[in-house]
Amino acid sequence: MRSRIRLLAVVAASAVAVLALVASAGAAAAAPAHVTARSAPPKIGLVTDIGGLNDRSFNHLAYLGLQQAQRKLGVPVRVLESKSNADYVPNMASLAQQGYSLVIAVGFLMHDSVRQVAKRFPNTKFMIIDDAWQKGDPKNLEGTVFREQEAGYLVGYLAGLLEKGAATISSVGGQKIPPVDRYIAGYMAGAKAANPDITVLNAYSQDFQAPDKCKNLALQQIGQGSKVVFQVAGGCGLGALDAAKQKHVWGIGVDADQSFLGPHILTSAVKRVDVDVYTTIKQLRNGIFKSGRTFTFKVANGGVDIGKISPKVPKAIVNKVMAIKAKIKKGQITIPATVP
Repeated sequence: MRSRIRLLAVVAASAVAVLALVASAGAAAAAPAHVTARSAPPKIGLVTDIGGLNDRSFNHLAYLGLQQAQRKLGVPVRVLESKSNADYVPNMASLAQQGYSLVIAVGFLMHDSVRQVAKRFPNTKFMIIDDAWQKGDPKNLEGTVFREQEAGYLVGYLAGLLEKGAATISSVGGQKIPPVDRYIAGYMAGAKAANPDITVLNAYSQDFQAPDKCKNLALQQIGQGSKVVFQVAGGCGLGALDAAKQKHVWGIGVDADQSFLGPHILTSAVKRVDVDVYTTIKQLRNGIFKSGRTFTFKVANGGVDIGKISPKVPKAIVNKVMAIKAKIKKGQITIPATVP
């Protein structure tokens, strides 16, 4: 009897083992397709505006975000540089035709071009930096914008505290487009808040590439008494900062922290384009990318900030600027987004 019971137990155990093996084999057979689909990284394409990757500012930051995504997320990437406005559409269309999952348009100047291409390739996802998604836009497009006015306000407030009384400061913009004007509007408002008697000069080079154009404008402003020059013109703006260095006045960088240019840099109005690009790619990689919307970067979420402040600035002034930053973060200061 005991032998029979042992035999039945062995048979039952064997049956359970066989069933488990069959189930395991079935799961193994189904697994590869699921795992492959999940692990296959999306291909990411990026199209620069006409400033190119060597602008040491806007396009360069976008490229840094792309490199970070390639390194950390394992996504294949490709960059196409635009030499003129006419390159925008063919560059984006080329990436879409090659099967890139996401095509990133770097800058507001691609407003019309990215919408044109996104309509032609509804199965490709697109993202544009510095431009909001609007009703009627393609559903496969995401817009990302920054509250540049917050960063502009901080650097303007610092300049207003440093230059006391009836002083003069200035800004050199590239083209008069919303992202540029938000910086300048904030700069003017911040300077006036810190020093109501200050004069703020402003000019536009109508260019984001030619440093000589911005340098000439900055030299004119310095000739009119400007002691601080804020560049908002990408690669062209490097010329404005060179003028500040030449004439021994303060320069303020834009987008990237441009303190590396030398001790004449007071600070920079920082816009984390690299974070924008990396965050968007990470969302796509994790399956949570949402097109048909606009994502906003601001002081409160680390999207914009004030860069490194010169060690020559008194600690008491730095503390006042940080106190203003805390108020902006809490939404306690209303900052204009358009130039008067």
